[in-house]
Amino acid sequence: MDQVSSRGFQGNWFYSFWKFSRPHTIIGTSLSVLGLFLIAVAVSDGSYSLFPLLGAWVACLCGNIYIVGLNQLEDVAIDKINKPHLPVAAGEFSLTTGKWIVAVTGVLALVVALLQGSFLFGMVAISLAIGTAYSLPPIRLKRFPFWAAVCIFSVRGAIVNLGLYLHYSWVFEKSSSITAAVWVLTVFVLVFTFAIAIFKDVPDMEGDLLYNIKTLTLQIGKQAVFNLALWVITVCYLGMIGVGVLRLAEVNSVFLVMTHLVALVLMWWRSRQVDLQEKSEIARFYQFIWKLFFLEYLVFPMACLLA
Repeated sequence: MDQVSSRGFQGNWFYSFWKFSRPHTIIGTSLSVLGLFLIAVAVSDGSYSLFPLLGAWVACLCGNIYIVGLNQLEDVAIDKINKPHLPVAAGEFSLTTGKWIVAVTGVLALVVALLQGSFLFGMVAISLAIGTAYSLPPIRLKRFPFWAAVCIFSVRGAIVNLGLYLHYSWVFEKSSSITAAVWVLTVFVLVFTFAIAIFKDVPDMEGDLLYNIKTLTLQIGKQAVFNLALWVITVCYLGMIGVGVLRLAEVNSVFLVMTHLVALVLMWWRSRQVDLQEKSEIARFYQFIWKLFFLEYLVFPMACLLA
């Protein structure tokens, strides 16, 4: 019985740790690490190895857990209203356990990145610094809609993409230049992540209002933010379709245009089914937006490999 209880405890602990890591962000981070690696391979003239991919993945995952974990430690009271399933808010993890996880993953992220090279270390260090400023008092930039959005889309959109590509490019070819395809992806993700940043607070109005977190949703309303996010993403897809029409040499134009046209139609069709009075439906659509974000890190590198 003791062994069974021990295995059950371990299983519950790891499941709580999985929730603590915020799985949708872990998937997004993993795909960005893989996607930039595939682009670097597609444009590389030399040989390449999988070891830089593994090292970058471990460093970025640890950094991801540090950032989302720190946010949970500072938002326990808010999460008990908005996200009661999270392990610290639910009492599955104590604050001490959460602090240990955050401290260990933060140190590991920096150490692993430093061992891999200066570009990866710089990217991880800057990301952790911005993530800390986002959540931790007295700065706590998440209190301000503009700066909260800047934190999210600067890390996800620019710092991660450019830093990862520079890391891979330097490892493969000792080059510190950024190809046109990476700039296109970076602009797309930068704008797309802005939509994620403003939409993420739509299902969390109650807790944000109670604890005076002045989100854009509280300022202009759910419907306005919902529509704004849709049109921002639409601009992203139309931009990618435009790149395909203009025939950028580093991508397969037909593949790029068709895939983004399908994604655009699918997003608008799915948006028509959302009842903004139902928190669960808003949350599901938010997860759907994340899936579109994930998809880009597969579709765009594939367009590069097919060029």
